[in-house]
Amino acid sequence: MNIYKENIIHLLFPPRCPFCDQVLFSSIMAKLELVCPSCRRKPEYIREPVCKQCGKPLEDSRQEYCYDCSRRSFVYKQGKALWVYQTEVKQSVYRFKYQGRQEYARYYGRELARVYGGWIRQCGIQALVPIPLYKKRQRKRGFNQAGLIARELSRQIQIPVFEDLLVRVHNTRAQKELNDLERKNNLKKAFKTSVNKVQLNHILLIDDIYTTGSTMNEAAGELLHSGVSEVYCLSLSIGRGYQEG
Repeated sequence: MNIYKENIIHLLFPPRCPFCDQVLFSSIMAKLELVCPSCRRKPEYIREPVCKQCGKPLEDSRQEYCYDCSRRSFVYKQGKALWVYQTEVKQSVYRFKYQGRQEYARYYGRELARVYGGWIRQCGIQALVPIPLYKKRQRKRGFNQAGLIARELSRQIQIPVFEDLLVRVHNTRAQKELNDLERKNNLKKAFKTSVNKVQLNHILLIDDIYTTGSTMNEAAGELLHSGVSEVYCLSLSIGRGYQEG
């Protein structure tokens, strides 16, 4: 899409700030902004020290792993996340998923590429694979939020998205409703690849929220079982790796 068409679309259907949800207006000649200047600092970006496995922020730089990762092993190689899952980010993701604010994905993808584009290339990623929704749930929502984020990230870093490579074959319960053991059992054999043999070595899984890692780990396990050499994970948001206060 050239800049003229993008500006026209921007004027006819102005996007909303992903944090305050106000409509964003810009002149045709101005740089297209996807967030209010006053809202840029609202989300808390993930900073070191972080868990070596999942990327959750840690309180103590002497720690290597967060509480979850110190108690169990994961089959994916490494995980990263953009923001801490706190108030402004929670509200943004909620509107994105449940109030149809699909335009937020443009900013999400741009920020993921800005912060982690170099890391993605260092990992030798050949394809982006969004965590899939169960078909019935996706029809009800109208879209897969992880798929939208993956597409926007792909536009920025020029790595293809394989949206149909991974399929959710069971209509699992929402992970936030379950305890640790229930989360693990809830996702057993929840995913299948659409091909018997995946002809890719390095895949990056994309999701909106990382909690205990059960979803990413189960999806990664299926990809590894289907022939992938290494699976990495990237989430829009993640919880802290320590108890607050």
